[in-house]
This record gives sequence, structure tokens and C-alpha cells, in this order.
Amino acid sequence: MVNVVLIDDERLARTELKKLLSEFSEIEVIGEAANANEGVDAIKNLHPDLIFLDIQMPGKTGFEMLGDLDKVPNVIFTTAYDEYAIKAFEVNALDYLLKPVEPKRLADAIQKYHLQEEKELYAATTVAPGNRNLLEEDAQVFVKDGERCWFVKLSEIRLFESVGNYAKVYFGPNKPLILKSLNALEERLDERVFFRANRKHIVNLRMIDKIESYFNGGLLLDLKGGEKIEVSRRQTVKFKEMMSL
Repeated sequence: MVNVVLIDDERLARTELKKLLSEFSEIEVIGEAANANEGVDAIKNLHPDLIFLDIQMPGKTGFEMLGDLDKVPNVIFTTAYDEYAIKAFEVNALDYLLKPVEPKRLADAIQKYHLQEEKELYAATTVAPGNRNLLEEDAQVFVKDGERCWFVKLSEIRLFESVGNYAKVYFGPNKPLILKSLNALEERLDERVFFRANRKHIVNLRMIDKIESYFNGGLLLDLKGGEKIEVSRRQTVKFKEMMSL
């Protein structure tokens, strides 16, 4: 069963969407909310698998509401305005449905959810025993920097860089800052994928383009984004042990 919460300030829109969703036997609407604040409460209390989220609502927008959440469920945006489409996909929403929602488009969006769940289930079953608090490589994480926000797959992040009490997150052309220490991030990351190269950097091993010898017995990693990261001498020993046959 897929537990769903509908967040939309228009009651008729929620009623119509609920009617459309009743055609899907695996979908159960467990809650509704008429604004962002109610939406945050519903998500925190009900822990839905999937939310259908309007963008333009009184008070906060749907994008702003996501920024108030510590953990974000899968999101399908529903809106009457197509100008938000690009931003919706920038935050890696599963889909973006224009009102009035067409049954075929709704079916496609739900199929995308099922495909995403299959990927996450596979990733979860490949995590080493005892490490169930780790973020899976294929997990989507929510990143917010000021007014901008993204949903990004962990596998797309090539580098974390310590900047005081913050961490800079490198993915694609983006480098937002998040209020997390590198040590806190390291505890949640799978060391088979993310490697602590030095005091200031954690690198995604799958994003390394080239490895060069460096002075003092260290290494220099060339990442796919063009960054060059030094591996400390101490971590070089660990790196070589991990990467050797």
C-alpha cells in the first residue's frame, strides 16, 4: 500500500484528485492539508510515502514548505501554472501535473513512483548488515541553500567540502552550502562509495576521473567536475587498501 497525503488549498482540487486516485488499488489517501503549515504537520505525523503538492498556496509556496522538512517524501507537484515546471524538475520531483489532472498523466506519475521505489528497495538490500542508518547511494536527499532547493540523488554528489560549520555540496554545476559538519555527514554515508580524503573533503569514489601521486606520499584525485582533491598521507594508505585487489 502506498500512503499518500494531498496538500492543496483548493478543497475541490483535493476532492477531484482523491477521486482519480481511488482508481488505483495500491493508493490510500491518509491525509489532506490546505496550506504549507498543515502540510508539514501532516507529513511529520503521518509519514506518507508520497505527497501530491500544490505550489501556489496562501502563506508559503510548496517549494518553501519542502524547505521546512527534515525528511522529504517523494513529491508529485500539482499546479495550474506551467511556469514552475523547470524549478520542479530542478528539485528532482517525481513528476509535475497540470490542473485539471488528466488520468493518463496521473497513471504515468504513479508509475514513476513505483519505479523509484524499486530502485530504492534494491539499494536498501545491498547495504551492509548493521548499516541500516546509512543513506543508500540511490537515495534522494533534499538540499536547501537560501531560497533555492533541490532534490538530488546521493550518487550525483561528487564532493562534500567543509566550510566552517557548513558543508559545500558539489553536484552538476551547483555548490550549495548546508548547515552540516563533515563528521555528521560521514556518519550517514556509505564508506564504500564516499571516502574521507582529508580533513576538509569527502569524495564520491565513482566520480574520480584520474589518480596521481602527490608530494609527501599522498595522492591527488581528479574529479569529474574538474576539482582536484588531495588525499592526506594517512588516508592514502587506507585508500590504497580499499582500491587494491
